[in-house]
Amino acid sequence: MSALSNTNWNRRNVLQAAMGLAAAGGLAACGGNTGRSSGGSGEALTQYFHAYGEAGTEQAIKKYAAAYKKANVSTNWITGDNFESALFAALLTKKAPDVFEFHPQLQLVKSGQVADLTDLIDPVKDDFNPNDIKSHTVDGKIYGIRMIDDPQFFYYRKSMFEKAKVEVPTTLEELIEAAAKLTTSKVKGAFLGNDFTAIQNVIIWSAGADTINEKNEIAYHTDGVVEGLKQLRQLFTSGDVLLDAPTDFWDPSSLNQGLCAMQWGGMWSMPAMQQALGDDLGIFPFPKIGSAGKQSVYNGGWSIFVNAKGKNVEAAKEYVKWLWIDQKQYQEDWATSYGFHIPPRTSIANSATKLKTGLPAEGVKLFTDYGHFDNIAYDQTMQTAFAEVIASSIRKNGNPESALDTCDKKVNVELKKLFG
Repeated sequence: MSALSNTNWNRRNVLQAAMGLAAAGGLAACGGNTGRSSGGSGEALTQYFHAYGEAGTEQAIKKYAAAYKKANVSTNWITGDNFESALFAALLTKKAPDVFEFHPQLQLVKSGQVADLTDLIDPVKDDFNPNDIKSHTVDGKIYGIRMIDDPQFFYYRKSMFEKAKVEVPTTLEELIEAAAKLTTSKVKGAFLGNDFTAIQNVIIWSAGADTINEKNEIAYHTDGVVEGLKQLRQLFTSGDVLLDAPTDFWDPSSLNQGLCAMQWGGMWSMPAMQQALGDDLGIFPFPKIGSAGKQSVYNGGWSIFVNAKGKNVEAAKEYVKWLWIDQKQYQEDWATSYGFHIPPRTSIANSATKLKTGLPAEGVKLFTDYGHFDNIAYDQTMQTAFAEVIASSIRKNGNPESALDTCDKKVNVELKKLFG
């Protein structure tokens, strides 16, 4: 995930989409906001982007497209919480986009939906974060180019911590204790997103587990994860957590407006938070869970893909190479001029002055020290199954072991589909 639109977007929207639930949705949601390039000639190409929350992003992506002279590139900038449904519905039609942003997903490769981009990336492969190459690689071929890396961590108000005499928590127990001490009649101690699904991957990693292992077997069903789910149920029912916030975790408003003392969020929110709070802002990774645990940071992000079933595959690849391989100034602009994101290209990350000092530099360090990347095989169906564990055992009072057993069955069916 990345800088998201100021809508009721959540992880489950993305999850449902790739399962094809939106296949019947048609293209009405896309609207007529095509942002057609004025400078191009030759092929007509269409690209799909979700509406980022930061001001200026729509204008930027259309400016880049307009600068490309070999094709006429139009942009569908899809607002609301329907990006995934609009994208996946469109991919089934004759009006499918030639280029689209999404996350690396093995089923998109297995179904032949996304084009092999190895030939574009190979000449500069060593300039990419190796994790961004690995998360897009299947059988030695690279599908998709990472545009931005988006670490997620806790933000907190330093003044509120000092007033409540609270230290930065490093364990989940300490986080629960801190939330209680920080809660007042007007402020909740913590905000972890309205339904807690924003933290579903870091729960696993912070408990010392993983989503699936290198043998493509379930790795999340451990005693540590069960312990974490029980502790998070305790936190959820404590009265010390902000629930039903006006906007979700991806939006900085809850912390900025003083509704909570600490908030789970993405690095994309940092400029807006710094503008609102100045130096009264700190960050820390998700705390460790249990004796086998380790602090963790979720490295989300967005990648660009070429529709392998489109009419203009070669022209689309040429455009993607031009923008996301050759145009380094646009890549740095996209990563640092609106929200803060980490450029996947090492050379650009090393020259990105806005990320060199202060809190942005701390965010980069958390990304480097504690970061976990998506596994391309841990697909939407599996993520949805684990989101149901969160619903059952944190938001309701279900048994975590039973919820994980149910999840295991669904995940194993999916693993068998993908790997036989």
